[in-house]
Amino acid sequence: MTDPILQVSGLKKEYAANVPVLKGVSFSINKGDVTVIIGPSGCGKSTLLRCINGLEKVQGGSIIFDGEELTDAKTKWMNVRRRIGMVFQSYDLFPHMKVIDNLTLAPLKALGESKSDVTERARGLLERVGLSDKANSYPRELSGGQKQRTAIVRALMTRPEIMLFDEVTAALDPEMVREVLDVMLNLAGQGMTMIIVTHEMTFAQAIADRVIFMDKGEIAETGTADFFDNPQTERAKQFLNIFKFDPRKEEKNNGKDY
Repeated sequence: MTDPILQVSGLKKEYAANVPVLKGVSFSINKGDVTVIIGPSGCGKSTLLRCINGLEKVQGGSIIFDGEELTDAKTKWMNVRRRIGMVFQSYDLFPHMKVIDNLTLAPLKALGESKSDVTERARGLLERVGLSDKANSYPRELSGGQKQRTAIVRALMTRPEIMLFDEVTAALDPEMVREVLDVMLNLAGQGMTMIIVTHEMTFAQAIADRVIFMDKGEIAETGTADFFDNPQTERAKQFLNIFKFDPRKEEKNNGKDY
């Protein structure tokens, strides 16, 4: 057994006095794990990811990443975020910059890497996600799915050890969702450690090593992918029923099932 790469213990978050968002959340992540976090809107899923990446201050608990306590006031978040990549629902690409320039900006300016090295890495990653022909395009010339794949590549440019995905398909048309999910499945197959917040239940079942079901700021149930077939709590059963999710049905596209 190896030590977890990420340990969250008793994490508490409040946006206002006596209005708790996270109520003592605890879990751990091993290297190479794909953990999917699901639950109703407003249960704290996205807030949890933002706390892990230092975008929200916490009021209690501990976040230990690779032996470093991230809740420490002395945490150098710029260094941490090189190792914990995050992709949001919104793409936030710079509209006046070409795709290749969006991707190379952070490694060039923040990490001081050479232009030739980062350009080569960016082109290689674009090829991996099927966007090699879009390097010199502007964001306005891309579809929503292409923009989100570009945002994923941008997060990968710093060679992160963990990737956080926050509802990355929520703003996409249904026909564009699959191209983004394909990229995430490929990352999982290559051993990337990932924490994914999603409402795509079929995708969650296909990719998850572990499922965390949250409700009202707490972890109500955890399990492996068989959670979708056999949830143990009544609240989880109600949640899956609302989605009208039937794990016996397979959605097929290009020979891929999820």
